[in-house]
Amino acid sequence: MTENALLTGSALIGTGKSRSISPENTDGAKGLGGMATHGTGEGCARELGQGWKVSPSVRIDPHTLYTMAEIEGPGVINHIWLTPAGIPGRYAILRFYWDGAEVPSVEVPLGDFFANAYVPDFTQMSSLAVCVNPRNGLNCYWQMPFKKSCRITVENLADDVFTLYYQIDYTLDDVPARAGYFHAHFRRSNPLPYKEVHTLLDGVKGAGQYVGTYMAWGVNNNGWWGEGEIKFYLDGDRDFPTICGTGTEDYFCGAYNFDNEHRYERFATPYTGMIPYAPDGLYRANQRFSLYRWHLADPIRFAEDVRVTIQALGWRSGGRYLPLQDDISSTAYFYLDHPSETKPELPDRDTLEII
Repeated sequence: MTENALLTGSALIGTGKSRSISPENTDGAKGLGGMATHGTGEGCARELGQGWKVSPSVRIDPHTLYTMAEIEGPGVINHIWLTPAGIPGRYAILRFYWDGAEVPSVEVPLGDFFANAYVPDFTQMSSLAVCVNPRNGLNCYWQMPFKKSCRITVENLADDVFTLYYQIDYTLDDVPARAGYFHAHFRRSNPLPYKEVHTLLDGVKGAGQYVGTYMAWGVNNNGWWGEGEIKFYLDGDRDFPTICGTGTEDYFCGAYNFDNEHRYERFATPYTGMIPYAPDGLYRANQRFSLYRWHLADPIRFAEDVRVTIQALGWRSGGRYLPLQDDISSTAYFYLDHPSETKPELPDRDTLEII
């Protein structure tokens, strides 16, 4: 076996330096973890003192921006774990900045970033890129390289304080010149205008690869809602795409309406998943769905630009398609050869909220 065959495995001993940022070591410095004398756990540790879980979390005030991490590179983030307490709806916004950029490459509501839009009703899911574990343990394993620096913030849009536990695991090491910068862009159509498509990604210029889709889909009509095609417009495509899917459930690697014995069947697999939310009832209006599709084994590569859209189609009388006006949110995950210079405008607090 060649050395290259082990490059992504744990058996190859590397030269990088492992570091971790949490409320117990806010800058990830070597040998300085667990030194806090004040923090959210100091009352519990009052008879034990320093080194006994004095600062396991932070409290973020209303309408306040908190910086979770500032890292000097080069390096790569390998894993993020966090769990929020007391956060209403979509009122926490994650942002990631690479190499001193002023525009965040990631700007996504916290729950949507972890493929769980319906906060605080987090639902267990298992996949290679994202895991949500009991109870409300949110994990992502996207690799996020940076050449100079990294900054991660969370903004509390709510009128109340919320508590955040978090840990960011990373490696300081040289980064290959061809390494892409991780991006995640959020959009919402509520409701989707009649006969229009929902845009997941647009305005992206440069070389890169599309690696994942998360959608939170609220259905406003009775009947099946997933006949719509997803379309990838690559490298100058205008009226017609290079890649065109055959239906919404097909893109998420299911089939036949996710219908098994007259019910929606939940699944959460390494690359794809669909999680239905209440109210129950096959083909009933007002149901909500979480859907994810990770292109880890089949990234969609582009050299100049990329645009991604999806139709919302159901059925009307006479076996005809019905363009739907559903509540559709999406997070598009991709790598680009440079940090973001533009991003979609984040909706305001009321427009973000799922009611």
